[in-house]
Amino acid sequence: MIGGAAPSGADRKPIQTKRFLAKRESIVDAASALINAKGVRGLSLAEVGDNLALSSTSITYYFKRKDDLAAACFERALDVLAAQVEAAGREATPRARVSRLVALNVAALDGGDARSIVRLSDLRATEDPMRGVLIARFVDTFRRARAFFGAGGDAEASLARTMRTHVLLDALFTLPGWIGRYEEAEHPRVEARLLEVLSRGVAPPEARWDPSPLAVSPALGGPGQERFLDVATRLINTLGYRGASVDRISAELNVTKGSFYHHLDAKDNLVLECFRRSLAAVSDAQDAAAAVPGDRLLQLTSALAVLLEVQLSDRMPLLRTTALLALPEDLRAPVVDRADRIALRFAGTVIDGITDESLARVDPVIAGRVLLSSLNAASELRERAARVPLARAVALYGDVLLHGVLPAA
Repeated sequence: MIGGAAPSGADRKPIQTKRFLAKRESIVDAASALINAKGVRGLSLAEVGDNLALSSTSITYYFKRKDDLAAACFERALDVLAAQVEAAGREATPRARVSRLVALNVAALDGGDARSIVRLSDLRATEDPMRGVLIARFVDTFRRARAFFGAGGDAEASLARTMRTHVLLDALFTLPGWIGRYEEAEHPRVEARLLEVLSRGVAPPEARWDPSPLAVSPALGGPGQERFLDVATRLINTLGYRGASVDRISAELNVTKGSFYHHLDAKDNLVLECFRRSLAAVSDAQDAAAAVPGDRLLQLTSALAVLLEVQLSDRMPLLRTTALLALPEDLRAPVVDRADRIALRFAGTVIDGITDESLARVDPVIAGRVLLSSLNAASELRERAARVPLARAVALYGDVLLHGVLPAA
């Protein structure tokens, strides 16, 4: 060693032999599968060890802390995403790039990559300082994916490219959560139908974004709960479940922890109430839109518009579905069931729109899932959306959902 004394035993890192690296990979595999099932909150070194017939002490030889292991899982997932984006980016046209990226993701889920890859939707649940490093890596890859759609132009053109990229990547991040409901033999069809929804949207080319205003407000909790739900939703969306601690929520409201538990007897119940409120808001918008006289295109755009106004403004957003993994299974299942029913209602609107010829002939079930997930994720763009008038930002995002992520010819 040049320029200093050899490290002490406490500081010495394990020698990274092939055997060491192989064992480390198997630990990351097991941890990734656990995070995908239970979220970062549910990750424990002991359970990872049990799944591999290793002691916790053996696991700490490779990863000193749970957070180190979680970070390694996300680092590998980001490596995979970066490689997929790089490969897709070598295609000659935006259409070919999007097609290649979708194909690479489906292939990975079909076993093209035998390792268990953690879903990036739970990335915010990691701890600083690694959280900042991981998010910076994701942002860099996002920018590379945004280049699929060109460069230059004014603020609106830049925002539109960001929205296209956002809808594309979010659809791929949520894909592992539902593709398992199809037989693997059907996955080529699912890939083709998902690509169709992403490429062309849910409306015919001549359709225009012209929604009717809806007199609907998000459903809220009781007077005592409302403030807690607002703060919790904002913190969970920004910092993940772990970052939105009871202490932090109470501090933001300038109340004691005792006051928190007076209104909600556990943090899990707080998250559950946030989900109930968010899903009720979407359902209320669907109810109001269904009463609008006109075809299904008008009803769909009206529902999307009122929800996108919430998501892209400074109003309280919907709770991101990424928080679902933090809930225990018995609490998570009813939320997933309610979200599925809402997605199926969007699917029903698409079916009726195909019948009245106001919407495109696309797979309605896949379209419903893309619409709901894109709506839920839209709040992540509110800072960028603020660079243009709100109505214009809503129309730009709505146009991506109607006509797909590919720029108009």
